[in-house]
Amino acid sequence: MGPLSDNAVAFYIGLFGSIHCIGMCGPLAFAIPAGQGSKWLLVWDKLIYQFGRVCSYVLLGLIIGLMGKQLWLLGLQRGLSLLSGMLIILAAMARWLKLSIFHPAKPNRVLGSVNKLIVYALQHRWGHFAVGALNGLLPCGFVYIALLGAANTHGVVAAGKYMVSFGVGTVPLMLLATVGAGFISQPLRRKLNRVIPYFMVCLGFWFILRGLNLNISYLSPRIEAGAAACH
Repeated sequence: MGPLSDNAVAFYIGLFGSIHCIGMCGPLAFAIPAGQGSKWLLVWDKLIYQFGRVCSYVLLGLIIGLMGKQLWLLGLQRGLSLLSGMLIILAAMARWLKLSIFHPAKPNRVLGSVNKLIVYALQHRWGHFAVGALNGLLPCGFVYIALLGAANTHGVVAAGKYMVSFGVGTVPLMLLATVGAGFISQPLRRKLNRVIPYFMVCLGFWFILRGLNLNISYLSPRIEAGAAACH
C-alpha cells in the first residue's frame, strides 16, 4: 500500500483514538495554564501544546522506523505485519472484555519519571510545547497501535510521516475539547468509545491481509523479500 494510503490510515487511527484520549489526556490539557488575553491567544497556547505532542510522536516514529527498516531488510516484514494485526485485534478484544492491558495497575519507572517531569514543567511554567512533548511520551494504547503501523512502513522517513499523520489526526477533537470545554459530553464519548473496538478489528485484519501477501492492490500488495525503501 502506498505511503499516502498508509498516512490516511494513520490519520484515522489518531482521529478515532483521540476520542479515548480526551478522557485520558484531557484533564492534563485542561490543567495547563493558558495565556491571559484574547480567545485567540488561548487557542494558540493549546495549538502549541498539541504541536509538542505531535513532535514526540514523530520522534518515536523515527526510532521505531529505524527498527522496522531492519526487519524489512531481513525479509521479516510479512511476519511483522501479521503480528501487528493480531496484537491490534487482541487489543480490541481486551476493550470488549474491559481488560486494562494498556494501563498497568502499578506505574513503571518510565511512566513515573515522565509524570514527575510533567508536574515539574507545570510548576515551573516550562511552556505549552514542553508539556505537550512530555505528554506525547506517556504510555497510550493508540500510540502503540500507531507505532505498530509505523514499523510496517518501508523506512525511517516514511515512519516519521506516518506518525505526523497520526498526530494530526488526534488534534481536532483534542483541541476542540480543551478550547471549548464540554464539546464532547461524557455520554456521547461513551457511545463513540463503543465503536472504537470495531475500527480496531478492521485495522487488525487489514494488517493481517497485508502480511498474507495476496497480491491484491492496496489491500494486500505483493511484498518482495528484503524489499525496503532507500531512505
